Amino acid sequence: MAQRWLDEEQQQTWRAWLSVAELLPRVLDAQLQRDAGLSHAAYVVLAMLSEAPGRSRRMSDLARRANQSQSRLSHTVARLEERGWVRRERSPEDGRGNVAVLTDAGWDVVRSVAPGHVEAVRAAVFDPLTDEQTRALGDALQAVLDRLDPDHSLRLREGADAG
Repeated sequence: MAQRWLDEEQQQTWRAWLSVAELLPRVLDAQLQRDAGLSHAAYVVLAMLSEAPGRSRRMSDLARRANQSQSRLSHTVARLEERGWVRRERSPEDGRGNVAVLTDAGWDVVRSVAPGHVEAVRAAVFDPLTDEQTRALGDALQAVLDRLDPDHSLRLREGADAG
């Protein structure tokens, strides 16, 4: 079987993707650190909780949605607990699992930080693109996602509960 190499256009696209995948989290993290003293990973946890019914999620679900290992999420939640923004409780459903709950103080943080975060995302990702390019990017990312997660078991649901 012949080795398949990337052609020139694919190579340029791949390298651009690698650069974006490295630089975008840095830009978003810098904005959140500057505005709230918060890492992007911690903000994602707060955002996932803010969008959940009752502002709470099982830790296992939260880890998946925040794209963090169980161990890393536990450390992130511990830091958020120290700040009074999150608390852990036993699951009311079965009493065995733990849920993370966004406190009122955490909700206030999300509400104050979200506008600046959205502006940072818009400035970094969408402002340089035309409407047509935005649609093409969305279509391209959806095609890659469909290949990486064909049974939709890893991706987040769309809509209000998407997190």
